[in-house]
Amino acid sequence: MAPSQRYLDDMSAELDAMVALLGDLVTCESPSEDPAALDRCAELLATVGARLLGREPERVVLGGVTNLVWRPRGSGPLLLGHYDTVWPMGSLAELPFSTWDGVARGPGVFDMKAGIVQMLYAARISAAHDRVGLLLTGDEETGSIISRALVEELAAKSGAVLVGEPSGDGGAVKVARKGVARFRVTVRGRAAHAGLEPELGVNATVELAHQVIAMLSAERIDLGTTVTPTVATSGSTINTVPETATLDIDVRGWSRAELDRVARHMHGLRATLPQAELSVTGGVNRYPLEEAMSAELFAHVRAAAREIGIPEPGSVRSGGGSDGNLTAAIGVPTLCGMGAVGGHPHARDEFVDIATMPARTALLAATLDRLGGEE
Repeated sequence: MAPSQRYLDDMSAELDAMVALLGDLVTCESPSEDPAALDRCAELLATVGARLLGREPERVVLGGVTNLVWRPRGSGPLLLGHYDTVWPMGSLAELPFSTWDGVARGPGVFDMKAGIVQMLYAARISAAHDRVGLLLTGDEETGSIISRALVEELAAKSGAVLVGEPSGDGGAVKVARKGVARFRVTVRGRAAHAGLEPELGVNATVELAHQVIAMLSAERIDLGTTVTPTVATSGSTINTVPETATLDIDVRGWSRAELDRVARHMHGLRATLPQAELSVTGGVNRYPLEEAMSAELFAHVRAAAREIGIPEPGSVRSGGGSDGNLTAAIGVPTLCGMGAVGGHPHARDEFVDIATMPARTALLAATLDRLGGEE
């Protein structure tokens, strides 16, 4: 019998321990903006990970944030995830960790602390465990600005990346993710009294309105390219012609070419009102995870599911980004959504289906076997 054929039974026997660890991680709050809380969670993970994997992690501190790295003894696939959450300190008091009727709830339970539990156990039981790398970062929810270089470095050495982010509906893996670009448009006009001599002013709000229309012309809904004006600020008092205005813009697209096209459009914007000044900052934050980068890994996952005797997971394309975008963009085969089955990430009712944890862990371990056995 192949080792993978025992994984489901082995993980079913470990389910209580997995849920207990999940409770420990959720109750160790780790908001992205709280370095002390992040340190506490990193140390908990370091201790648990050393016990499960049989080797101590390397603590890579960047910008005051600890990233945990379990380097493989050889060369092999990289498991990638993050332990920071979007939930502010104290959320646990209102949303305590709970398990009821087969469902686990609590801040960060789905995104992505259950995924971390599954990655640790999968790496532990995989026949290729010596050749599996694991990276847990502490700033993914704020854009991976500090950890990005580390993510790319370890991915480039791995040859393949499996991301333990939450799955899609019903456990679907994420074979594609939109890329993200972010821009800020700043307008400078001239202030004047809105009642006595408005004609002497240059209205920054009016100029900003012109720019919104201009930027929206770059949107291509038919291609899935969206241009979304988000946070806007303008003016100082109700009776003053606004002198300054700013607008943040979120852009999403399925291809590198589309993000580059919109970036050129944004940086080509020009002021419309006489004497108004316009500046555009920002650019592509992360390129897409395109399906071509995940196709081979998804085939391995389907084959692994057959080996352990569970239904093959479906696939989905996601409009959100992850660190998988970063690894795919540098040419490393990447598959995302290999984590927990549940729903509503970042919402007060986020949850994990506990009964699915053994099968998802077994699936991940069997996939690691297939990847770790290849030079």
